[in-house]
Amino acid sequence: MDLIKLSRISMKHLITLHVMLDTLSVTGSAERLCVSPSSVSKTLSQLRDSLNDELFYRHGNKLVATPLARRLGPSVHQMINDMNQIMTQEAFDPSRYEGGFSLAMRESTFELIAAKLSTHVLNLAPNIRLDIWSKDSLGFDALAKGKLDFVILPHDRSQPPSTQNNLIWETLIDDDMVCLMNPSHPLADQTLSIDNYLSYGHIGIMDTDLNVPFFELQLAQQHKKRKITVTVSDFGSAALMCHHSDLLFTCSRRWANIAFQAKGLFSKPLPFNYGDVAYSLVWHQPSMNDPAHRWMYEQIKACCKDIGM
Repeated sequence: MDLIKLSRISMKHLITLHVMLDTLSVTGSAERLCVSPSSVSKTLSQLRDSLNDELFYRHGNKLVATPLARRLGPSVHQMINDMNQIMTQEAFDPSRYEGGFSLAMRESTFELIAAKLSTHVLNLAPNIRLDIWSKDSLGFDALAKGKLDFVILPHDRSQPPSTQNNLIWETLIDDDMVCLMNPSHPLADQTLSIDNYLSYGHIGIMDTDLNVPFFELQLAQQHKKRKITVTVSDFGSAALMCHHSDLLFTCSRRWANIAFQAKGLFSKPLPFNYGDVAYSLVWHQPSMNDPAHRWMYEQIKACCKDIGM
């Protein structure tokens, strides 16, 4: 252990790196830290010398983090959380908390959870700030780097991603799947069988973070693959396609029951065993060292428990 080299790196350096990884802007980091841009540049220069790495470089008119800076991100985030816990000895008081949390959700999750969660949290912590992103904008990679605090999403419970380290998954709400179709669909007045389910085209949902769902694997193994005719980014777009075509859309029953876009569509149970599906909460394991994160985690669970009843 090189104590002399370590002594040249202070919390100021780590906090500056942490904020820079989030903002990718010297000016933005200076505003957040309430210092001058020249002070941020000086701190970065010292850290570059200590680590022998540029940390950030300019590409066009944007700053880009180097591989080393990105790799250091989760560890630096954890060190800052640990130091904050040491310095903050008093119990967490949500009524006085003025910080913020960043969450990402699928569009279907937003309709089911976001409004109730925001109301619940703001009643307890009126000065809190919630940034709720689309999971397509910020996903599991952002969670691992500390840019997100939590991700909430519907998924096949057998298929959490296997490529991310230190991500914890916890089921919030159990669900099942249904097949949606427009009221004039030829199958609307029939019992849905596996043969007629597979005889029509289907609408798929894009998700680059998750593996091929167990639902699709089971279907292909027990019968055959369904024909994905159109792939869209969200549930609402898929429901809209259903309203104007004979395509079938397989989705969460809970979402279908509450979504405006699904109103007027016929819903039928799936004609095969498709495994277990759920809405789950995902977070980066070290973040639970922060009392504020633990509090937010408990509020998400409490809110979703009410929804799941």
